[in-house]
Amino acid sequence: MSITSTAGIFSALEVAGSGLTAERSRMNVIASNLANARTTRGADGEAYRRLDPVFESRTMNPNSFDPVLRSVRSVNLRQVVPDQEPGQLVYDPEHPDADGTGYVEFPNVNVVTEMVNLMTASRAYEAGVTSIESIKAMAQAALRIGR
Repeated sequence: MSITSTAGIFSALEVAGSGLTAERSRMNVIASNLANARTTRGADGEAYRRLDPVFESRTMNPNSFDPVLRSVRSVNLRQVVPDQEPGQLVYDPEHPDADGTGYVEFPNVNVVTEMVNLMTASRAYEAGVTSIESIKAMAQAALRIGR
């Protein structure tokens, strides 16, 4: 196996691994949103705000002599930002967090949307695991050919 093909295999594993890490991060953010879907008062005294992960792609080997390796990109979590949509106002004058007019602000988390996002992230994670298994199988086949 040549050095270039070895670098290609490791680059492919790194790309797939970065995707797995990104999807795991996305699932963690979604889990936080779901866990706080009814949290009307956080540490700051405000209703929980839904969080959104923001990802970025980056070139893995910008200084490589191989143009293919120079174009390989991976993904990482850049930041997690609060969603700016307003929360849902519910009239419940008995609630301890009700304002002077009897309304309580509940988080801007839609449980159905979060579950769909969680299923999407889970499927993407499964696809990443499958790609890693394929890369491993190709590397093992290449080693068998080289014997």
